[in-house]
Amino acid sequence: MTKERIPVTPAILAMRKGGLIFTLRPYRYEEHGGTRVSAEELGVDEHLVIKTLVMEDERGVPLIILMHGDRQVSTKALARLLGAKAITPCDPRIAEKHTGYRVGGTSPFGTKKTLRIFMEEGIAALPRLLINAGSRGLLAEMSPAELIRALKPVTVKVAI
Repeated sequence: MTKERIPVTPAILAMRKGGLIFTLRPYRYEEHGGTRVSAEELGVDEHLVIKTLVMEDERGVPLIILMHGDRQVSTKALARLLGAKAITPCDPRIAEKHTGYRVGGTSPFGTKKTLRIFMEEGIAALPRLLINAGSRGLLAEMSPAELIRALKPVTVKVAI
């Protein structure tokens, strides 16, 4: 049996440089499968799989919001919290320019540009989480404390 080759991504390099304790969890990527597919493939609750969403305000200023895989972001609530007129998902090409990652493989670690990072408050209470490691089909499993220590995200309550 051949061993699967795991790419070394900017996210993995950033996590190692930051001294994070994490385990890489490869899975079979499915186009437009989202967190449902990764959770099923890895045998975990979708609530533990954290989405890294790149959004922007009405002026085009980008940000990252980390959200439970089984929840959505209320962009209206997020806009209110940020004092913005509107928050919308970034066009995939623009998101890639900001992060250096292809949609489906976006990680909050090792992004090309430094972006403000927001995190749904419930993530901090999870026993563990799985978040993209910078490549489609590759998640990093870690404690929420590791993620918070490294990224210092602003906690928000915008899940629906």
